[in-house]
Amino acid sequence: MDTLSYKTISANKATVDKQWVLVDAEDQTLGRLSSKVAKILRGKHKPNFTPHVDCGDNVIVINAEKINLTGKKWDSKEYIRYTGYPGGQRIQTAGELMAKDPARLVEKAIKGMLPKNKLGADLFRNLKVYAGSEHDHEAQKPAAINLNDIK
Repeated sequence: MDTLSYKTISANKATVDKQWVLVDAEDQTLGRLSSKVAKILRGKHKPNFTPHVDCGDNVIVINAEKINLTGKKWDSKEYIRYTGYPGGQRIQTAGELMAKDPARLVEKAIKGMLPKNKLGADLFRNLKVYAGSEHDHEAQKPAAINLNDIK
């Protein structure tokens, strides 16, 4: 076998083929949905995946208000933030966050599964989450995919 005839193809910003993908979150478990969406955002499902390049697709998640959590996570899962002032630690349960903004619950789960660097921040900008079934991206002609078919 002649190994010199093979060239490793590395994607860059000019050669990446980005698509728009529509994901329906209705009756999906939050963590399983988030890990699959993060894989699509990162581009790991593509044969020309390059770790240091944004080669993933743009993802639109609809029906975030109909997401599921297993067990008692609606009451026991906590999101902690700090205001910057003394005694400014604030705690919100998943149920409280869902009541306030269902899209933010899905965004937080997906963002936690992306790289913690500039590339991760760029990848997160390719994600659009909507609480209802309506979205503002009809002009991009997103292709609807079934997450149950993705491993």
